Amino acid sequence: MKIPTSKIKQVRDLSGAGIMECRNALIEAEGDEDKALDIIKERCIFWVQKKTERSTTQGVIEAYVHTGGRIGALVEVNCETDFVARTDEFKELAHHLAMQVAAMSPQFVAEEEIPQDADVERQTACLVLQPDIRDPDRTIQDIINETIARVGENIKVSRFVRFELGS
Repeated sequence: MKIPTSKIKQVRDLSGAGIMECRNALIEAEGDEDKALDIIKERCIFWVQKKTERSTTQGVIEAYVHTGGRIGALVEVNCETDFVARTDEFKELAHHLAMQVAAMSPQFVAEEEIPQDADVERQTACLVLQPDIRDPDRTIQDIINETIARVGENIKVSRFVRFELGS
């Protein structure tokens, strides 16, 4: 099946996957872009699961101060190599996570950190379970997984702190 380059480019722009991955997904989906995106997403989930066991000893600490200077956040985001930590894509993810922390005020990074007797709504309390402030249809974990698939390394949020003036 011959797939037009424009279709491959469109799927690549939407998914962030590689050119050949997009082409192969379109062939498997018989040219249907939506099905191709679903195929890429399934492969991404499998690929991300394989990466989660790798250690993350490099990364960045990102600071975000909201306009007006009344709210700020620091986030430590880790990856496997300093090469990935220096990429624009990784830095953009770290900045986005710092904005999320400032905006949504999570208490924990992940569900595993919540004490057994805590009476909190998990989706609100955990950063990775929260809906994204830019796209509420996706969770923060979805965004991290997409970045893992694009950069090819495990990524974890180690910790964060949020500051609010007067509290």
